[in-house]
Parts: sequence; C-alpha cells; structure tokens
Amino acid sequence: MTESSKYRIDVSVKTAYLADQSAPEMQRYVFAYTITIANIGTVPARLLTRHWIITDANNKVQEVRGEGVVGQQPYLEPGMRFEYTSGAILETPVGTMHGSYQMVADDGAAFDAPIPQFTLSMPRTLH
Repeated sequence: MTESSKYRIDVSVKTAYLADQSAPEMQRYVFAYTITIANIGTVPARLLTRHWIITDANNKVQEVRGEGVVGQQPYLEPGMRFEYTSGAILETPVGTMHGSYQMVADDGAAFDAPIPQFTLSMPRTLH
C-alpha cells in the first residue's frame, strides 16, 4: 500500500448566493458554501486546522486560518463523511475560494487535504 492511498481526503463544495443578507449597493455580497469532507483513505484522521484563500473580482485576497471547522475538529474513519455549511462576504458579485485542511492520522502522520478552487457568484453574473 502506498503512503498516498493511506491519507486521502476528498473535498466537495456546493455554493449559494444569499440575496436576503447581501447589499449590492454597499458592495456586500454574502455567500454560503456547504463542504463535504470524505475520508477515502485507509487510516482514520482528524481535521485540526483550516487555511482559506478568498479572492474577489478586484483581486483583493483574504487569508483565513483557524482551528477546525464550525467549531469542530471532525474525526473521520475510512469511508466516513462530514458536512458543514459556512459563509463568506465579498465586496464583488464574483470571487473564488480555495485552501486546505490540515489533518493528522491515527498513526501520527500529518498531511494536508487540498480544497479545490470554487467560484462564488451572484446569479446571472457569469455566463
């Protein structure tokens, strides 16, 4: 068994624009994102920290680091999933997010689970 197959976390994302919380006239665009984290490796692992890079259409970049997600540090046995919803506020109607989760496996190995880039977009702004 290769090391890479032991430590595998799949991250998928769904996004939504929250019109009722947004104020475009004040450059405030609010988005929700729902993340599903699945342990597709062979070793149990815990999510310790997160690192996000959020970029708006003006190329303004925010970096966010912190412990866990939504106040939790989920523990994932192989085959288990964890889902949570969080949000981001941008000054433009379109932006992107990507980053990584820092994980530790039961055998003590630390590894990063990449979060692929996804787009936050107000409806009817991208073709």
